[in-house]
Amino acid sequence: MQVFKAYIIIAKKNLPQMLIYVGIFLFIAVMISSLNKTPPPGEFSQAKTKLAIFNNDINGVVSKALVKFLSDKSEIVTLDNNSEKIQDALFFRNVEYIVKIPVGFSDSLRTQNPIQLEKISVPGSTSSFYTDMLINNFVNTTLRYIKFEPSITDVQLASNIQKDMSINTPVVVKTYETYSGNTQNVVYYFNYLAYSLMAISILGVSGFMIVFGNIDIRRRNLCAPMTSRSMNFQILLGNMIFAAVAYIILVGISFFLYGSDMFTTNAALLCLNAGAFMFAAISLSLLIGNFAKPNSISAITNVITLGTCFISGVFVPQQFLGSAVLTFASFTPTYWYVKTNNEIGTMINFSSENLMRVGGYALIELGFGLLFLIIAFFVSKRKRVSNN
Repeated sequence: MQVFKAYIIIAKKNLPQMLIYVGIFLFIAVMISSLNKTPPPGEFSQAKTKLAIFNNDINGVVSKALVKFLSDKSEIVTLDNNSEKIQDALFFRNVEYIVKIPVGFSDSLRTQNPIQLEKISVPGSTSSFYTDMLINNFVNTTLRYIKFEPSITDVQLASNIQKDMSINTPVVVKTYETYSGNTQNVVYYFNYLAYSLMAISILGVSGFMIVFGNIDIRRRNLCAPMTSRSMNFQILLGNMIFAAVAYIILVGISFFLYGSDMFTTNAALLCLNAGAFMFAAISLSLLIGNFAKPNSISAITNVITLGTCFISGVFVPQQFLGSAVLTFASFTPTYWYVKTNNEIGTMINFSSENLMRVGGYALIELGFGLLFLIIAFFVSKRKRVSNN
C-alpha cells in the first residue's frame, strides 16, 4: 500500500491549509448562529420616537390636536422644562426629540405669519427626520383647510385633521423563505459548508494528483513492481477515505452545534445533499489536479471557492442576486446545492412531489460530478499518452 501511504503523507502536508478553511467556516457558522437567535418578524410595527412635548398654548384646540397626534405616533417622555436637564436627556438618549408649542400657536395659523414651533433633536438622527415629517404633515394639512375653508371652526378643524391623520397605509412584509421549525440556522450552516467542502477537496485531492501527475514520478511508478490497477485502486481508496473523513468531520460538527435540530427529516435531507455536493467537489478536484501546478493550487482554491460561493447564494442569499448572475451560477454545482438546501429548509410536507423536486436538484449536482469525472479521465489519458 505504498501509494496509499504516500497519499496520507501528502494530505498531512496540506493539513495546515485545510484547517485554515475549516476555521474560517466554523467562525462564520458560529457567528451566523449567534446573530440569528430570533426569527424575523412576520408583521410590520411602526417605529416610535422618544418625544417630549411642552405645550404652552394650553387653550389652543389645534395645539391639543397636535399633542394628541404626536402622542399616538411617538413614545412620550416626561421631562422638566430645564435647559440643563434637556441637554442631559438628549446626550444620554433618554429623549430624541423635543417640541415646544408657543402661546398663541393655534390662532397664528390663521394669520399670514404663523408662529414657528421650537424643536430640539439629536443631530442627524433618523428619528428627528421622521418626527419633522409628522409635524410638517400636520401643520401643512391644517394650513390647507384654513386656506380653502377660512370659516371652519377650530373644533371642526381639529376633528378633520385627526380624521385625515388617522388614515394609515397598509404595509405588506414580503418573506422569501419560511423555514420550518428551528432549521434556519442549520440551513445556513449547510449553505456555508459548500465553501469548506470545496476548498478542502481541492487542497487535498488536487494536491495529491499534482504530485503523482509529475512526469518523472509517473515514469518511475511505471517501472515499479506494481500493476496500474493496484495503483489506481489505492489512489481511489485514498480519495474515498479523504472525502469520507472530511464529510464526517464537517457534518458531525453540525450535530455538536445544533443538537436536537439535527434529528429531523429536514436535517437528514441536508446531510444527503451535502454528500451529493461532496461527490461533485471531489470530481472537480480530480479535474483540477490534471491542470494545476504545485505553486498555483492555493490561488485556484481561493478563486473557485470564493467565486462560486459569492454568485451561487452562499455568502449572498439567492433572492438578492440578479437574474443574470443566477443564470451564470446555475452552471456550477454550488448553485444547485444551495438551492436544494433552501428548498429542504422550507419543506414541511414530505410528499413524493416535494422529494422528487429536491431529489432532481441533487441529481444535477451528481451530474456535474459525473461530468467532471469524465473530463478528468479523458484529460488524464491524453496527458499519459502524450508524455509517454
